[in-house]
Amino acid sequence: MPQDNEARADRFAAFRHKSYTYYWLARLLSAVSMQVIAVAVGWQIYDLTRNPLDLGLIGLTQFIPALLLLLVTGAAADRYSRRIIMAICEIAGFVLGALMFLLTLGGLTSPLPVFAILVGLGVTRAFFAPASTSLAPNLVPKEDLANAIAWNSTSWQTATIAGPVVGGLLYGLGATVPYLVATILFALATAFIFFIPKPPQARATQMQDWETLSAGFRYIWRERVVLGAISLDMFAVLLGGAVALMPVFARDILELGPWGLGLLRSAPGVGAIAMAVFLATYPINRHAGLAMFVAVALFGLSMVVFGLSTTAWLSIGSLAFMGAADMISVYVRQTLIQLWTPDELRGRVSAVNMVFLGASNELGEFRAGGMAALIGAVPAVVIGGVASMGVSALWAAWFPQLRRIQHLNRVDR
Repeated sequence: MPQDNEARADRFAAFRHKSYTYYWLARLLSAVSMQVIAVAVGWQIYDLTRNPLDLGLIGLTQFIPALLLLLVTGAAADRYSRRIIMAICEIAGFVLGALMFLLTLGGLTSPLPVFAILVGLGVTRAFFAPASTSLAPNLVPKEDLANAIAWNSTSWQTATIAGPVVGGLLYGLGATVPYLVATILFALATAFIFFIPKPPQARATQMQDWETLSAGFRYIWRERVVLGAISLDMFAVLLGGAVALMPVFARDILELGPWGLGLLRSAPGVGAIAMAVFLATYPINRHAGLAMFVAVALFGLSMVVFGLSTTAWLSIGSLAFMGAADMISVYVRQTLIQLWTPDELRGRVSAVNMVFLGASNELGEFRAGGMAALIGAVPAVVIGGVASMGVSALWAAWFPQLRRIQHLNRVDR
């Protein structure tokens, strides 16, 4: 059992570095803030319009800024201080959260002002994501990077558990309350970022021309492992995502209130954080690529079960299973991307990755909302889940090098 004892001893390896601890706390509070706002906005908009398409537009308005700013955000993360970029984004989140609070306090009669604020949040996320993702390798040594990636995912999944539940409960106290709490959390996240000492960073020094700005695209296109990992997640979640439709399931199918929406939104996080803690203790040491493909197929299967369920406990359970499967995919994919990418390119590669993730999540929400408006919420979710399983099978055939990846602590070229 010496290997098990060694794995347990290394469970908190990343937290031995104080800079990473501050970074992790800042990401956690920021993610909780976004989740609280997401639940409140979703319920508020659907309560106002009762149109599933508007739920899809919530995701679209946050994706468009990331797409339009793709070349700028990644280059900024490689050229300027990633820590300072994170802090500026948190301050912007504080301001936008305060605007949502004031807008709701004055009485919301149209979704248009909310969409405008969501565009602003999309801009902050577009800059925050590549800066924060590419900062982690600057805070821990290479041997602790996989552990840090697992705990990064844990912070996000903790937020997806706590944020929706807190957001749903706070919304029950009053529509303005979740926005006030989110604003306070943004302020705390900003403070933790400033606690991080200035880390070493290999910065890009070339003139900002098309060659340097597009370097992330070119690198991903050359590296089949990175291309396969990113595109697999994009198409699987784009086709199989159902987060945008949870207000429909909570209100109309399962007949739950705002607290029930919070439970549905939290369920994937429960499964994911349990899996993340397991992976931090028992990392994937063999067949990492194959594990990712199997996990994506299970993600799609769980979506089918969720779409067909009319029982709250089965719906929540299938979402928790979905979160656990997705966590395996995230863990393998993010570790591979960080490991295979040179530090001076990490910002630009992370920016492209974030746009792919945005395409999968936000465009996936728009896809789900549009399909639900045309054929109903249940068929939209079930068809999407089946499509995700198909994507896993196709990508396993198209990217054999990715399928054959064994280890996550070195580059197997």
